[in-house]
Parts: sequence; structure tokens; C-alpha cells
Amino acid sequence: MKSFLKKIKNPSLVITVSLFFLLFLAVWIIGPAKSNRFKIIPVFFNLFNDNAYLIVVAVGITFVLLTGNIDISVASILAFTGVFSAYLLKIGVPPVLVMLLLLGIGFGFGCLQGMLIEKFKLQSFIVTLAGLFFLRGMCAVVSKESIAITNPIYTAVAQAKIAFGSVKTIGRINIYYYVFIALAVVIAAYIVLKYTRFGRTVYAVGGNEQSARLMGLPVARTKILVYGISGFCASLGGVLFSFYTLAGYALQNMGLEMDAISSAVIGGTLLSGGTGSIIGTAFGVLIQGTIQTIVTLLNLNAWWTKVSVALLLCIFVILQRIILNKNDMKRKKA
Repeated sequence: MKSFLKKIKNPSLVITVSLFFLLFLAVWIIGPAKSNRFKIIPVFFNLFNDNAYLIVVAVGITFVLLTGNIDISVASILAFTGVFSAYLLKIGVPPVLVMLLLLGIGFGFGCLQGMLIEKFKLQSFIVTLAGLFFLRGMCAVVSKESIAITNPIYTAVAQAKIAFGSVKTIGRINIYYYVFIALAVVIAAYIVLKYTRFGRTVYAVGGNEQSARLMGLPVARTKILVYGISGFCASLGGVLFSFYTLAGYALQNMGLEMDAISSAVIGGTLLSGGTGSIIGTAFGVLIQGTIQTIVTLLNLNAWWTKVSVALLLCIFVILQRIILNKNDMKRKKA
């Protein structure tokens, strides 16, 4: 058993995936469809339907965390995308132009934050906190009321889905098209981090920024770009959330940045940077969705979801520290 554990290259990811399947097994056990357990399959796909936007946001923030920095402005970017999109659609701006404009704003705002952090050597927490307040305030400037999205293209995309299965057998399964956008983002981010020079630079900067500079790696450009990626993903998450709710509201997703960060950490990404994976982040989001499902099935207060995630977050941070300490001891012995 010990030799098997030693062969595991990414124990944090293994723990995260195992935890997800254990939690989903709990859903299967306590689920309402006791007469037909196979009807739990639609619940699995609903995890993706309900959390597609969070997966995209968490993927973006993982890039920032891998460099050893943080971005807490993503929830405000998402909310601004939703409310500004709804406003532009309401006054008749073409939907494709609205999406491109908001994605550009998200990327540009992220890069601006990255430039302030890198060029002026400011703390990432302070800069992104200012970004959080600024865009949340801009949401209220656009509209203090909820704006319904009635554009036919948006409603068509929001309702487009693949449906299969039967109520009498495995249950009715629906997979909305925007889920495939989220999965495409996960795949693209995985390829970038694992197989490109930029991805290797991201890990190098998070592992040891000074060493990365001495090796001649483009540290400044990388740090700016990861914030651009985070802003772009937050804005894309806002577009997906617009499909999910068909509305824009200034107070949407308060605290979403903590959900995204905790998903990445539960997925094995170190807050100190240099270690983590996109696949782990995606499973971290699914774990949070599964916990929420369990809380709903048990008719508990919704805040128990936050309590459970907080406990998991503490456990995973401790596990990460134990793993790091063991790795440090191995290096010293070597």
C-alpha cells in the first residue's frame, strides 16, 4: 500500500476525486428515488447544469493562484457582465456584439489589475479588492433593479439542451449547451497549463518567482496575462450565468469569489502557488455542488453548505501543508 501511494504523482487530486465519489455515493444512499436508484444519474448531470458558470470562473482564478497571487474581483466582474449585458440587450444592441464587448471588458479589466500589481508592486489582495468594489458599484450605476433578458437569441441558447433517457428507467437527463462551453474551457486550460511554454512559466513563477526571473522567463507578462485570463473567465462565467437566469442584477453572486477560490484549493491548488491542476478545480466545484445537493435532500438550512465547505477547506489546507513538509524533508535528505 505504501509503495502504491508513493507512485501517485498528485495525491491531492486523488483525494479530491475520491471525496467527490464518496459524497455522490451519499447522495445515492439518501436520495428520494429509493425505488429506483438509477434515477440518480440526472442528479449527476444537473451538477454541471447548475455549476457551469462557477467551473469557468474557478478555472480562471486557478491561473492566478498558481502564480502565488489572488483575485477576489471575479464575482463583481461576473455580476457586471450580467447586468450590463441585460441593459445593452434591452436597448437593442446585437447579442453577439454584447458578448464580445463584455468578454473584452473582462479581459482588459483583468490585465489592468495585473499591470497595477506588477508595475507598482502592489498587493494583489488590495488591488483586486478595489476592483471588487469598483465593478460592484458600477453594477448599481447601470441599474439598481433586476433586468430581465428577453432577447430571442439569449433565450434560445438558454433553453437549448440535449435530452435523453426515460422517466420510467434511468430518469430524464438534460444537458444544456452552455455546459459544453464550460467543459471546453476546462479542456483548453488543461492543455495550456500542461503542454505550453506559458503554462510551464505559470508554474515556475508560482514555485519561485525570483528563480523564474533569473532563468529569463517573462514573469511580468505572465502575471499580467493570468489576471487577464481570470477576468476573461469571470466575464464568460457571467455570460453563462445570464443564460442560466436570463436576468441581470447588481447583487448577483455576492461571495462567489470565495466559492471559486475554495473550489481550486479543495482541488489541490496551493495558495502559495506552484502546485495545482485544472481537473482538480473542476472536481472542487462538483464537490460543492454535491454538498449543496445533500443539504437540500436532508432539508437543512442552506448555510450548512458554507459550513461544510469551510471545514473541507481547512482540512485540505492542512493536508497540503503535510504533503509540502514531507516533500521538503525528502529534498533535504536527498
